[in-house]
Amino acid sequence: MKNNIIVVLLALAAMFTAGCKKYLDINTNPNYPQKVAANLYLSPIQANIALGLQNDGRFLGKYVQNWVGNASNDLWDRHGHNQYAASGADFGGELWRVVYWRMGQNLSDMIALAEKEKRWDIVGAGKVLRAWGWQMLTDMHGEIIMKEAFDPNKKTFQYDSQQDIYTEVVRLCKEGIADLERTDGASSKSYFGQGDMIYKGDKDKWIKFGYGLLAINALHLSNKTDLFDADLVIQYVDKALSSNLDDAIVPFAGSVTSDASYFGPRNNTVATFRQSEYVVNLMNGGATSGVVDPRMNKMLVPAPDGKFRGLSPTFGYGTLVTAQRPFTLWRTVAVPAPGVGSWYIFNDNSGFPIMTYAQLQFIKAEAALKKQYNNIALQAYVNGISAHIDYVNEIYSKNTPVTGVTTVSATEKNAYLSNINIVPNASSLTVQQILLQKYIAQWGWGFIETWTDIRRNHYEAAKLNGFMVPTNLFPDNNGLPAYRMRPRFNSEYVWNRDALGKVGGLKTDYATFEMWFTKP
Repeated sequence: MKNNIIVVLLALAAMFTAGCKKYLDINTNPNYPQKVAANLYLSPIQANIALGLQNDGRFLGKYVQNWVGNASNDLWDRHGHNQYAASGADFGGELWRVVYWRMGQNLSDMIALAEKEKRWDIVGAGKVLRAWGWQMLTDMHGEIIMKEAFDPNKKTFQYDSQQDIYTEVVRLCKEGIADLERTDGASSKSYFGQGDMIYKGDKDKWIKFGYGLLAINALHLSNKTDLFDADLVIQYVDKALSSNLDDAIVPFAGSVTSDASYFGPRNNTVATFRQSEYVVNLMNGGATSGVVDPRMNKMLVPAPDGKFRGLSPTFGYGTLVTAQRPFTLWRTVAVPAPGVGSWYIFNDNSGFPIMTYAQLQFIKAEAALKKQYNNIALQAYVNGISAHIDYVNEIYSKNTPVTGVTTVSATEKNAYLSNINIVPNASSLTVQQILLQKYIAQWGWGFIETWTDIRRNHYEAAKLNGFMVPTNLFPDNNGLPAYRMRPRFNSEYVWNRDALGKVGGLKTDYATFEMWFTKP
């Protein structure tokens, strides 16, 4: 990790200095890099991907009720936003900034340089990362800028349809996979691995990641009978991550704020967040006929009185007395000192997932069930639960657990997977059960995919295990939940208003406009 920090700092310095070429021409320092090596772009790009997801995840996490605010009438609990002129805020716009700026031209330069040097592994990974950016951004914001995004001759930029973006994601993934599969040229695992924090230069895992992204892309079309292909989803998943060892996780050292998880105590960004009543109900037996999930006391936190409770969105603590109020996500009453504590993925040094084997198994299970491949669906469903239990255990095998908290034992795991209320007969498995377990596996990190599941099902409580939209919604929403996050204020609403207006972005209720992929 120490080497990764050095790589990130050197790459960032060189990337930002590259914009000062005129000065470098007359002040050449032989001890300072004038050109960024292709592999050095990767670490800062990957770190910013994780930080962008975490930053925006603070707000998306409230939309999907991973957590809620501890005070009443929280803006984001109400599916609101503060992206308007009076605030000038960019909350909910960090991934936008990552895709267009922090990745942006840097990713283009990395791909171009790697192509010139015939480093096809880096070229392929770069294309897959570009595809990932487009996929996540369109799933979050709807119409986005793609074709004109990096045109240096333009000052305003036209938006592209979601359908075009989905098509481009497929093209880039397939091109990237083909590049990664090449055996000619100067591909080198050791060279690639110097900057690759996620897979250490293992191009086979990048190929699997590309197929995983294709599976995500294909599943999201489930409401479009003319485009959805469940068999294709299954094929993609079968070529994607094959175990937890393939999970795409961005690491953090956590020793300083700049290299600590955005959700850890050092950054102190989630101190007022509390787990939701919804997720507690999924794990405490409320949604599973009384079967308590053995992961609950490894992921969620109790109140001082030892009982597990969650808060309902917009109500804050409500009538709960101090002893009944759930702890912070760090399992503490107040913000702990940096580096102190060890709780699930909310530590300073917690790695942050961007794709996991368990997630993809649930995607396969849903696709298989839609084709009535019941046995395939059930096996994928079980694989997903089992893998996520192992993922939770792996976290606690690396960190010192809180006193009294141990890993899920083999006996507990087998009992859970043997319970008919958790794992039914193949003919009885439902999409609701798949989405319940997928929600748990993605809790705390898979915000965009979880929101996509909720929106594909149009927020219907019966399909989403009792998910309830707050009644006290943001006034601009006109009684509707959010279907998209408004674009980043300080780029689109300040500099690109005309183009934004063409897709409806200037309307006050724009956040409630349905997505292309949610419609038939």
